[in-house]
Amino acid sequence: MTAALLSSGSRELDDILGGGLVPGVITQVFGEPASGKSTLCVMASVSALRAGSRVLFLDSEGFSADRFRQIAGERAEELASNLYLYEPEDFTQQGVMVRGLDTMLRGGAGLIVVDSATGLYRSQLEKGRDAMQKLTGQVLMLLGYARRYRIPVLISNQVYTDTSRNVFVGLGGIALEHLSKTVIRLERRDRLRRATLVKHRSLPSGAWFDFEITSDGIRACNPPHILKKEDI
Repeated sequence: MTAALLSSGSRELDDILGGGLVPGVITQVFGEPASGKSTLCVMASVSALRAGSRVLFLDSEGFSADRFRQIAGERAEELASNLYLYEPEDFTQQGVMVRGLDTMLRGGAGLIVVDSATGLYRSQLEKGRDAMQKLTGQVLMLLGYARRYRIPVLISNQVYTDTSRNVFVGLGGIALEHLSKTVIRLERRDRLRRATLVKHRSLPSGAWFDFEITSDGIRACNPPHILKKEDI
């Protein structure tokens, strides 16, 4: 039996994802600071919690309890009882915590969130290949959990500027580019943000919608632009 998709908490984001977050794969959201990555991570977590599932949330960005309360609403305290928060202090500890998730997963969970997978990795960049190997190992472990327990894994990713193309791209190289089967790019556009589907295993890339960040999550500013076969 195929596991059901998990709503991201946004109808428009679900639309460009083909229905929601896919169990068994890693979905990556990358973008500039303040583009909405953490908000989408919390929204997806609240969605899973409202469905009655436990959520394992590994946070290196500074988890905001106030933001969680805003998005979760009146049921925030009740829902928080099934939110398991991990806050690593450095990249090595992040790896230890990722390995330790397996014990919790045996008791059941509906979603793993890592916000952000590369926040602490930035401090290791001078170590070159060694840091990349450790990041790859962490992401492979997360992918293994997704497949073994048939749950979605949602990770956020920071960016750097590719000066040769004058565009921003996600950190992590092959570790995140190829191991993430679904990728969403977030862009700041003045007061608005744009979410664009960059990669999906069964859908064409390029679907997008604009949104505003609000007190209780996000608000879409237009219907999703979904590519049709004739557009490809």
